[in-house]
Amino acid sequence: MKEQRWQDWTIVLLGVWLVLAPFFGIGAIGDVAAINSYLIGTVVALVAFMAIAKPEVWKEYTNLTLGLWLIAAPFVLSFTNLAGPMWNQIIVGLLIGAAAYDVTLKKPTSTVGHGGPKGHGHGHA
Repeated sequence: MKEQRWQDWTIVLLGVWLVLAPFFGIGAIGDVAAINSYLIGTVVALVAFMAIAKPEVWKEYTNLTLGLWLIAAPFVLSFTNLAGPMWNQIIVGLLIGAAAYDVTLKKPTSTVGHGGPKGHGHGHA
């Protein structure tokens, strides 16, 4: 089941953007916001590449969780005084979270051991 999903490619690009953003003037290169951006961006991109290679729902939930972390990070790591990095991570976190969540909504549920599609089971209520 190798499917190409635009959401995973979008998440890869957003992860790469997070890694590069401090170098484009979105915050200081060595501060806590930049370090968070480098680390989370790298993990997001790697997990999205893994999802492209072999789609599995846990990878989408991982990126959904990382997207939520990016939204919370400016408050948890105390860089709300840095408008550029704060808004960059919040907006990118929302986009990553939305794209990952969208994939989880479209993921088929497993029917192994339950008799197939609804209405064709073994009479369970």
